[in-house]
Amino acid sequence: MDKKKEIAKKKADLTPEQHKAWRNFSRSVFKDGVLDEKTKQLIAVAVAHVTQCPWCIKAHTPMALRKGASKEEIMEAIWVAAEMRAGAAYSNANIALEEM
Repeated sequence: MDKKKEIAKKKADLTPEQHKAWRNFSRSVFKDGVLDEKTKQLIAVAVAHVTQCPWCIKAHTPMALRKGASKEEIMEAIWVAAEMRAGAAYSNANIALEEM
């Protein structure tokens, strides 16, 4: 068993009920709904970049490709994430200005 699978199994074994609930929640969130699976994966890639979660980036980028996203769509989603993160930093300058 590789290291990632071993660690995942340990987490599941330590809290089986919570793990099962998490997996069911995750599956339900990413199923086709009003938004299709491809769109949801593109959102996940963007959010993963904003939250700076390397594991989420590694998981959702190939999933987005499998769900039909192009490399260009993935990169554009990342640029949206970058703008949102930069926009938040710029907007929060108001707090500093108020304190000055």
